[in-house]
Amino acid sequence: MAEIVLFHHIQGLTDGVRAFADGLRAGGHTVHTPDLFDGERPATLEEGAALTKRIGGAVLDERADRVVAALPKDLVYAGISFGAATAQRLAQTRPGARGALLYESCLPVTGEWAVGPWPDGVPVQIHGMDKDPFFALEGDVDSARELVAIVGPELGELFVYPGEAHLFTDGSLPSHDADATALVLRRSREFLDRLG
Repeated sequence: MAEIVLFHHIQGLTDGVRAFADGLRAGGHTVHTPDLFDGERPATLEEGAALTKRIGGAVLDERADRVVAALPKDLVYAGISFGAATAQRLAQTRPGARGALLYESCLPVTGEWAVGPWPDGVPVQIHGMDKDPFFALEGDVDSARELVAIVGPELGELFVYPGEAHLFTDGSLPSHDADATALVLRRSREFLDRLG
């Protein structure tokens, strides 16, 4: 079974993020859900963006680094939207990653905005909606396609779902898509099962 750290999205560690983690746990996996916002749950994406600006990127990175420092090296890094950026950074920079699950976001792995190269042999699975204004229309899906091409079909998977919702995997938000989330969780558990 895998040990996973799941980073929340920009509206915080909501009940929907906790429920999503429970969906991963249903496969017998251990899932840690750190709260990088210290209990704050912004009501909107805009309020979440303002909170992250107020806290600052360096402080948020430090909080995430402190969380994983207390966990084993051989983690699967997972994150939803804002949290996927944290998960991806750690998967790319902290030795020992077993895999990465990136939900509704993917950063470039080449070019000037890249965190660095993708580590050899680390599998990745990416999920997002085809008309999501952030994932599909701001270039994340292109970064996801590039990453999957780099790691190859044995290690990389990209799943794109019909719809325009962002944070569709969070059952506590109006943007939730229950059918798509069920499929995301099934595919995620299959990915985790393949890790052994």
